[in-house]
Amino acid sequence: MRIAMWSGPRNLSTAMMYAFAQRPDCAVWDEPFYAAYLKMTGLDHPMRDAILAAGKTDPAKVAAACAGAIPQGQSLFYQKHMAQHMVPDMPLDWAHRVTNVFLIRHPARVIASYAQKRQAPVEADLGFCRLAELCDRLGGADPIVIDSADIRRDPAGMLEKLCTRLGIGFDPAMTRWPAGGNPADGIWAPHWYGAIHASTGFAGEEGPLADLSGAYRGLVEEAMPHYARMADLRMR
Repeated sequence: MRIAMWSGPRNLSTAMMYAFAQRPDCAVWDEPFYAAYLKMTGLDHPMRDAILAAGKTDPAKVAAACAGAIPQGQSLFYQKHMAQHMVPDMPLDWAHRVTNVFLIRHPARVIASYAQKRQAPVEADLGFCRLAELCDRLGGADPIVIDSADIRRDPAGMLEKLCTRLGIGFDPAMTRWPAGGNPADGIWAPHWYGAIHASTGFAGEEGPLADLSGAYRGLVEEAMPHYARMADLRMR
């Protein structure tokens, strides 16, 4: 089985990749289209040159690998995808040949976290609209949507529900991982993954929402309709 987990940045997506990486039957791939996205858009992201040098920049080859043979002789292939990477002209037909899951997080939390790593984001950097579009296009009549807040509240319970929806067995090892990173980390990990590298499992429930103002508040208001619509579909 090939699992495409779609989210925006700062959505608990790396922790979810780490969870699946603990399974002895699962290969994982960290943001397959990142290098191709940077090459196609010309955006200036942290560690851009290193990402382009290390990653696959031909989107057709990335798409073929996502839908192709599962690496390492495993039975599961977990792919951590960023919705905002799927800009126009990025291939998407391959995604009809995998099982798609959609990971969401409240926009205020995403924006507060993202702004600590890269200032002045716009909606296209965060992918709320694109994630909702992908859910409509790839999720079918009963899309698999999971909220990071629910995972942090009950990691084992929500992961077990997710595995049930995927038709695979739940492995309790998914709730813990060694500190210090994972060999599957993208080369961008030193900039983005400090907190997850210090962790050994899912953090507990989050506190109050950040009190954002100015342009950041405007981003929250822009993103909320997309988040709210997907939140109505989430697993409970």
